[in-house]
Amino acid sequence: MKIFLKLDWILVVSVLLLLCVGLVTLYSMSSFDSAAGLNHFEKQLTSIGIGIFLLLLFSFFDYRILNSYSTKLYFFILIILSLLIFFGTTIRGTTGWIGFGPFNIQPVEMAKVIIVIFLASFLSKKKSYFSVVLRTIVSIILVLIPVMLILKQPDFGSAAIIMAIWVGMLFASGINKKVIFGLVFVGIIATTSGWFMLKDYQKDRLVNFVSPDNDPRGTGYNVIQSIVAVGSGGMWGKGLGHGSQSQLNFLPEKHTDFIFAVFSEELGFFGSGVILGLFGLLIYRIKETARLARDNFGYLLAVGVIVMLFFQVLVNVGMNIGVAPVAGVPLPFLSYGGSSMISVLASIGIIQSIYIRRVKVS
Repeated sequence: MKIFLKLDWILVVSVLLLLCVGLVTLYSMSSFDSAAGLNHFEKQLTSIGIGIFLLLLFSFFDYRILNSYSTKLYFFILIILSLLIFFGTTIRGTTGWIGFGPFNIQPVEMAKVIIVIFLASFLSKKKSYFSVVLRTIVSIILVLIPVMLILKQPDFGSAAIIMAIWVGMLFASGINKKVIFGLVFVGIIATTSGWFMLKDYQKDRLVNFVSPDNDPRGTGYNVIQSIVAVGSGGMWGKGLGHGSQSQLNFLPEKHTDFIFAVFSEELGFFGSGVILGLFGLLIYRIKETARLARDNFGYLLAVGVIVMLFFQVLVNVGMNIGVAPVAGVPLPFLSYGGSSMISVLASIGIIQSIYIRRVKVS
């Protein structure tokens, strides 16, 4: 019982409030689409139940145990991502799921957390053995292997999140300005050449991100409808279950990619601001956990989770309001999706473990 009192309850309450908002919104969508809506709601409840169990499990165990298993976890996820290419289930053009009866598991969501664990272990262990340049080169090679496997699915959004995790954790591990400029230069070259590696639909997403009116009934439709939904909410919104864009199915992928547009239409600018405020509070509490971590491994773990959550929120909200390309990135704790929900709740459990075992400040 004492361990519950040691949890960061501000972080716990922030997560619970976000989960409640997501569940209420999913339930409200069932009023016009009762069969599918209730199915989504029930599956999401199951995912949250599993996720909270893992959150508590990781909170109770010492996070430093993960340091010993980081390499095994890394090779495990490489094997899973490799098998996906040949045996994965294809949904909406992406071969990124493994089917288990009525459920589809998306291993890339698990990969994000495992990459955070692996990089935290690698960067904390190798700091005293390798120079900054060598550590950077080795780490990018190790990260590019899973990234290339993810791009093969193809899942550009998740690959970009993992690259952001690598950059954020590398900076946090200690890096000089010369290496930063080198990374920027390499990033520009890679981004330019990466255009030729994209599938046609991914290129269309980027082109229509700049000008969605080019194809208003095709690839630009999602962005246009999302912007309309966000704008129609006004200051206070139309009320839960009363959003015309979402409830009448004008808004595509409303349960997953565009759930923020549903919030904005039904809860308005004020409600959306509250949701973003909760995310801000959550990230601030994780930042405090990183500051108080008793070792470099715990510090880098917390930084990696911050980057993972921050960029997923940034990209998802950005694509909902038309300032970022549609990348298929879920909104943490809110979007429908079992794999994403379980992974982010497990990562919060790791953060709680770091917080419980933090350096006590007198």
